[in-house]
Amino acid sequence: MWNNPAFDDHEKITLVHDRKSGLRAIIATHSTHLGPSAGGTRFWHYANSEAALTDALRLSQGMSYKNALAGLPMGGGKAVILADADRTKTDDMMFAFGDAIEQLGGQYVTAEDVGITEADMALVNRRTNFVTGLPAKGDEPTVGSDPGPFTSHGIFLGVKQAVKHKLGKDTVAGVHVALQGVGSVGSGLARHLADEGAKLTLADVNVDRAAQLAAELGGTSVAADEIMTVPCDVFSPNALGAILTPESIAALDCPIVAGGANNQLATANEGDLLAKRGILFAPDYVINAGGIISVAVEYLSRDGAVPATFDEVNARIAQIPGRLEQIWQESDATGIASNRVADAMARKAIGR
Repeated sequence: MWNNPAFDDHEKITLVHDRKSGLRAIIATHSTHLGPSAGGTRFWHYANSEAALTDALRLSQGMSYKNALAGLPMGGGKAVILADADRTKTDDMMFAFGDAIEQLGGQYVTAEDVGITEADMALVNRRTNFVTGLPAKGDEPTVGSDPGPFTSHGIFLGVKQAVKHKLGKDTVAGVHVALQGVGSVGSGLARHLADEGAKLTLADVNVDRAAQLAAELGGTSVAADEIMTVPCDVFSPNALGAILTPESIAALDCPIVAGGANNQLATANEGDLLAKRGILFAPDYVINAGGIISVAVEYLSRDGAVPATFDEVNARIAQIPGRLEQIWQESDATGIASNRVADAMARKAIGR
């Protein structure tokens, strides 16, 4: 474990095995320097346990950086539940997972991530209060419920700032954006962009979903394996991570990469390659912080630290473009790739 390249001095790794329910999970705490570690739970079928561990380590480090640069008094953590090939998920597994979180005594606060729903979080919440992103109690959305729309909104603001910084335009009207992944976050982003008049090309592993959304928004759709070579103004990755490799970067035909997927760079070196090509990169954990901001505000409001209002959430999300601009300006001035600038800022914030 300590020799894993993604380890990065994590404070604690908790391996969970509940024989009765079949739960196998990893809870990774990267840092509690700023407060309790916070980050979602991912339910995924991994090729092996080493792949699951690496994912948990990378994601929890990303949450440390994300929470720090979002100005939240929370550290970084992440959990992954190792699903079987059939993606079997039961209530008892969620209960056992809640028990595991409770045993950590508040060191880790969880929320939903890929493969986990609000309903799953409600089950976890039966066993522990160290959970946020719970379903709204009435018909109207509430602060801390579905984080997807807040994530999409923050990414949209970040894309607009990237377009302003790189292309000198104050609007995305007429700007061609190629979106990879149109799930809850990607589809929300696509709708924001369409509302302001952007030209859209969409792709998703669910071909029908991409085609239907493209038809709805007046865009076009292409196969998932074609989207990264589409000539465009902005390539926006909003699916899974590690898609920016030396090979894929060489094939990009765009001046901007800005999207919501976590860990888009296969390694930090890929950020250097983007910079050498003159491609503006929005560090993912900065641009996609809207979701964690929304659930963190709900959690922090429980003891009165912040008000549980949409105004509070939106005011914090509105700071995302300014943080990106600060990173890009330092990158422009120093010649250091934007991902390395952001990493240095985050490490300083968490005392490393």
